[in-house]
Amino acid sequence: MTISHVPPVRIQDRTAELAEIKAHAAAGPDPGATERQHAKGKLTARERIETLLDEGSFHEIEALRRHRATGFGLEGKKPHTDGVITGWGTVHGRTVFVYAHDFRIFGGALGEAHAQKIHKVMDLALAAGAPLVSLNDGAGARIQEGVTALAGYGGIFRRNTQASGVIPQISVMLGPCAGGAAYSPALTDFVFMVRDISQMFITGPDVVKAVTGEEITHNGLGGADVHTSVSGVAAFAYDDEESCLEDVRSLLSLLPSNNRETAPREETADPADRRTDNLLHLVPAHPGQAYDIRTVIEEIADDGEYFEVQRSWAQNVVCALARFDGHVTGIAANQPVSAAGALDIHASEKAARFVQFCDAFNIPILTLVDVPGFLPGVDQEHHGIIRHGAKLLYAYCNATVPRIQLILRKAYGGAYIVMDSRSIGTDISLAWPTNEIAVMGAEGAANVIFRREIAAAEDPDTERAQKIKEYKTELMHPYYAAERGLVDDVIDPAETRSATVAALTMLRTKHADTPSRKHGNPPL
Repeated sequence: MTISHVPPVRIQDRTAELAEIKAHAAAGPDPGATERQHAKGKLTARERIETLLDEGSFHEIEALRRHRATGFGLEGKKPHTDGVITGWGTVHGRTVFVYAHDFRIFGGALGEAHAQKIHKVMDLALAAGAPLVSLNDGAGARIQEGVTALAGYGGIFRRNTQASGVIPQISVMLGPCAGGAAYSPALTDFVFMVRDISQMFITGPDVVKAVTGEEITHNGLGGADVHTSVSGVAAFAYDDEESCLEDVRSLLSLLPSNNRETAPREETADPADRRTDNLLHLVPAHPGQAYDIRTVIEEIADDGEYFEVQRSWAQNVVCALARFDGHVTGIAANQPVSAAGALDIHASEKAARFVQFCDAFNIPILTLVDVPGFLPGVDQEHHGIIRHGAKLLYAYCNATVPRIQLILRKAYGGAYIVMDSRSIGTDISLAWPTNEIAVMGAEGAANVIFRREIAAAEDPDTERAQKIKEYKTELMHPYYAAERGLVDDVIDPAETRSATVAALTMLRTKHADTPSRKHGNPPL
């Protein structure tokens, strides 16, 4: 009997086979799917990763993963990657983990294998102590896989929560995100959206119409502009994917890799002791005259640069990241050009979350104060301004990072306390000679304190003016708080940058012990 000779398998053959399989996995099972993605004005998942990460730095994991589901035709459709690309690379030379839904495969819908790949990269990011960026473009749960798909989402939510405050988490919305899938972005630190191509909602327009009779488009219900200016769910909106992903890179450059590190320092030619004489002209002395607080930030930050968060939502407070002498600092500031800078429900929530984020990731906080108080109104009271305002109070009181308060002009009532006053733990409180710190404005205070004298006067208007002047002289002069130790120094506005940098430098080694507890119970 003759035995046929079987040639031995060469490693070169296996290598060629592997290259062919990986090339097919990268191309996707349907050549037309890439064209359809581009026809919608959208990049593919791999193109997005290439745009986000440093060139040639991406290392993919589980590229050959396939689902094991059967039924409903799935047994005949088992493409590699299972519709999500996972791995790590670098942004400005620092490690970043990423996963990207591939809409070309199952519409990016999440199934068991798909979810397990995301779980793996999330676990790796947490273990390595590196940021996680999700590029979202999926149709939700893979209906054919039933409850296992829902369980996959649960695993993602649990990991989002475990990683919260440990590593930065950024969600980039580049397609539809409906139902329970929207909760993962909501659990992350920052949400980016691109106009026209991305939407987020729990129930879509069809369900809304069926239940309430309201007719609305996908973008009108959950588009980028809705979530950046109305709901506050998203922090940033862009017209195209490239500029969006470029700003994700910019944000990552300002953040530490994890909560055990500090944000990277960047060398600057901007002198730490540079005078800020322009502030004498940018900020009006009269407390009722409006100005844009951003001009102050531009004047004092390194090279006038800052990265603003949630610019279009709750515009009466500005939250931004900037550098001082190369070191990243968070800035929370009242905005006099919007609602006179008064705090309301949304502004309190916005600032509270920003302060909480900065504290979690060792970013010092500079608070610029020019606040007339909390916004009055039945609507504000009935919707819980007490509870929401307490969120900001809690965030500041709980923060252990270096904290500096700078009072530019007015600081009235409870809003003064909430905006990181000395009494709630700010490390250094500075004030300009235009500061007015009081329970309320002089006009209101005089009307309360001297109401009988004013009413009994022959000329009430003259008497009121005299009493207002008297109140200001006694209790609202710029040195009243300094005399009582509630302000550390009253400074020349031209020295604002140098004083801020000096305080930040002194506080860089700050250490604060906290009470032993599992966690607090903040007003949610």
